[in-house]
Amino acid sequence: MMIKGFSIACFLFLGLFVQVIDSQAEDGYDLWLRYKLVSNPARLAEYRNNLKYIVINDKSPVIDAAIEELVNGVKGLTENKLEISSRIEKGGAVILKISKPENVTEPRLYNNLKMIGEEGYIISTEEEKKIKTIKISATTDKGLLYGVFHLLRILQTEKSIENLDIVSCPKAKHRLLNHWDNLDRTVERGYAGFSIWDWHKLPDYISPRYKDYARANASVGINGTVLTNVNANAFVLTPQYLEKAAALSNVFRPYGIRVYLTARFNSPMEIGGLKTADPLDADVQKWWADKADEIYKYIPDFGGFLVKANSEGQPGPNDYGRTHAEGANMLARALAPHGGVVIWRAFVYSNEAPDDRAKQANNEFVPLDGKFDDNVILQVKNGAIDFQPREPFHPLFGAVPHTNLMMEFQITQEYLGFATHLVYLAPLYKECLYSDTYAKGKGSYVAGVVDGSLFKNEHSGFSGVSNIGTDRNWTGSHFAQSNWYAFGRLAWDNSLMPADIAEEWTRMTFSNDSNVVSTIKEIMMASREITVSYMTPLGLHHIMGSNHHYGPGPWVDGGRPDWTSVNYHKADKLGIGFNRTETGSNAISQYFPEVQTMFSDPNLCPDKYLLWFHHLSWDFKMKSGNTLWEEMCFKYYRGADSVKWIRNQWKSLDGKIDPERFADVDAFLGIQQKEAIWWRNACVLYFQSFSRRSIPEGLEQPSGTLMEYEKMNFPYAPGIKPSW
Repeated sequence: MMIKGFSIACFLFLGLFVQVIDSQAEDGYDLWLRYKLVSNPARLAEYRNNLKYIVINDKSPVIDAAIEELVNGVKGLTENKLEISSRIEKGGAVILKISKPENVTEPRLYNNLKMIGEEGYIISTEEEKKIKTIKISATTDKGLLYGVFHLLRILQTEKSIENLDIVSCPKAKHRLLNHWDNLDRTVERGYAGFSIWDWHKLPDYISPRYKDYARANASVGINGTVLTNVNANAFVLTPQYLEKAAALSNVFRPYGIRVYLTARFNSPMEIGGLKTADPLDADVQKWWADKADEIYKYIPDFGGFLVKANSEGQPGPNDYGRTHAEGANMLARALAPHGGVVIWRAFVYSNEAPDDRAKQANNEFVPLDGKFDDNVILQVKNGAIDFQPREPFHPLFGAVPHTNLMMEFQITQEYLGFATHLVYLAPLYKECLYSDTYAKGKGSYVAGVVDGSLFKNEHSGFSGVSNIGTDRNWTGSHFAQSNWYAFGRLAWDNSLMPADIAEEWTRMTFSNDSNVVSTIKEIMMASREITVSYMTPLGLHHIMGSNHHYGPGPWVDGGRPDWTSVNYHKADKLGIGFNRTETGSNAISQYFPEVQTMFSDPNLCPDKYLLWFHHLSWDFKMKSGNTLWEEMCFKYYRGADSVKWIRNQWKSLDGKIDPERFADVDAFLGIQQKEAIWWRNACVLYFQSFSRRSIPEGLEQPSGTLMEYEKMNFPYAPGIKPSW
């Protein structure tokens, strides 16, 4: 009886264990490449009939990667096992074909091939030898790889493949992730664990995660990765670490991804034994040229250097009385023989500069327009301060027509509640990209500047500060994955709409169930505006906690002014806001006249940027009819209340989402709901101490006191900037 009872207990325990393992199957590791069996019976039958084997006549590591992805994807989605063939034998063929325009006689195909360049592709449903086929055509193997991922995206979102006619190519040349990863595996502003680059075990141990990272990036068209932090460590340029970077590059190459490294400007001194890093010094120039030659021996397709110089204490050419152009060009000339580029960050500001920080990039770079070498790209943040929840577009866009520009977007949520807050960033990206600079008249959008079309610059692109870490789900939370995905999709094609990207991602990541899709899409599209409302409404900015940037800190003062909150909101008994008009810092003068006209008049300025450009009375009459004080209160309260709405919407999907991910998201929304109220209470109480006005009737009095909020301390918040 004891043995029988023990057996039953073991059986029950094993059954429970199997259930636990099953529930953990959906832990987010697969991202949007889950390849689960298609749920729509009619669509499943369509796919099974049309996807039976692959025809391929070319061979390369990139094509091997494409075939492997297609085989695995179709097997997961349809249970069909694709066979490989060199010819069309029967129906159900997927043809992967590299075609050069000069070898094509059919006019439409010729024109399409000319248009798509080296990375584009064509997907079409055709008849070959009277047999219906699906053909993916491209001019290179990389184009075929991207085309395969597009076809799989169609299958994952359960769309028809009966009459495909797709022509797609990237609008921007460079589409990069910037990892702010340090060699000790900490990640500056990272909220998903440690760095995925296990430098200690490289180059001998290659984690399977590196390949999955490459697959995910290639699936959205990302073609480059900067492995190391912009606050650079010169040691990464030593042979010991170049060997490690080369090992990663070997994994990424079949997925069309080039490796870039950050270059510390004074590396010739730190690891080269020179007494100077002056860019006009002949020995310094030779050191960098020799270093470039060395790097390309390790990594033949090395992309180039990303450089942060003369900003936040980083060394740079200004230390020697040289310009940014002289510093960047010196590095560019070392890389030019190998086809590399220098990406020079325009995020420059100094506490010695007395002017408005928002003006400093333009002050330094506009006079240098046309003085940079052709293989130099200025990397410009979307706004002039620093990845705030909302900023007007950076005035440098459009102001340097003779200089290559690259957009720098935040994917990690440094100022947006970290990974625990659900904030879909595609609306932020789109808001910036389709802001009109008026550089060449109406319709001169930021998008045209950074994809190269407006000024016909050769090098263009997008960089996204990565949110990737060692967490099983890669990004710290399941919804944070959507920002990695959306960044890649918009970098490929900035005309895509955020709502369409949200739907696409939801279908691939969670479910094709119509209720799930509509509910999640509604949540995602509302999330960024909700977050802005409970953090920084009406153009407020830079009012977060000091150093760690966690939580509200509108009271932060002391030390260098441009790192304080009070410097940016300038609240006093008369009103609030930073005056950037001609009576203030005159930062508004850096925009083109049409933009100046809109922003300079508080009655014309969009409410969302009002306090960015104007210091206004607490009783200023808003377009809504409320006073400024009332409107600010309403924004804070509606924002916090709306997080509860998001959580209720998510709870309505219980049973339609796998248990583990459902519980994870619900727990994180609980954190966000609590912290949104914290933001609301702390900010309203603080600003009330200046306005001396009552909180509008109908809004509850904040719990706690201002003093209690001010005393809150978080010395070990994640992602803190290293002291060095």
